Amino acid sequence: MTGEFALWVYLSHTPLLWLTVTLLAYAVADRFFQAAGRHPIANPVIHAIWMIGLVLTLTGTPYRAYFEGAQFVHFLLGPATVALAVPLYERRATVMRALLPMLAALAVGCVTAMTSALVFAKLAGIPSDVRLAMAPKSVTTGVAMGIVEALGGDPTLAAVLVMLTGMAGAVIVTPLMRALRVEDMRARGFAAGLAAHGLGTARAFQVSEVAGTFAGIAMGLNAFLTAVLVPVAVSFLR
Repeated sequence: MTGEFALWVYLSHTPLLWLTVTLLAYAVADRFFQAAGRHPIANPVIHAIWMIGLVLTLTGTPYRAYFEGAQFVHFLLGPATVALAVPLYERRATVMRALLPMLAALAVGCVTAMTSALVFAKLAGIPSDVRLAMAPKSVTTGVAMGIVEALGGDPTLAAVLVMLTGMAGAVIVTPLMRALRVEDMRARGFAAGLAAHGLGTARAFQVSEVAGTFAGIAMGLNAFLTAVLVPVAVSFLR
């Protein structure tokens, strides 16, 4: 039995198979991203997701079995989020100088992201339970699921909408900022983190460390403010 075959036999009988598939899919997607000149459409997270989904479909593997093996990646989301405090601390002087504009942008961006989704969904006749899941679409998955579950909605649907929002934001943010001629990396990053949470923050770090720092701040502050405002907004727009 060759070494490669023995490794495959071992992995195929353990949950580590899906962790390996996840890492391989991301490695392939990231290689494509580098070859494409780091173009936003080649975002490695997006392409890793569809590749993993294709493997699960072709093998008839339920998501629960996949997550059992890949949950180590999920666990690392917590430490990765905490690690965003490191660039924030290193650039604390720059952050403090922009504190007031950031707070103003946070208030406007949070209310706009939340109410626009609720208003347009209501005008389109979308059911109230779906509208509820749409309200926190611009915050991180864990926070959005917690908000929706506490209000009696479907946290799984909320997670899907959060991921779609993040993927769209990660692709759109760079060309949109260029079209609007926004050159300040602090503003670019803050907008990406506020509108597209973790995926927007990851994209911001790919462009600039300053943009990534401000994206991380926006992501954290928006999660807190959205958790406070969503129950109020939903009660008005039911």
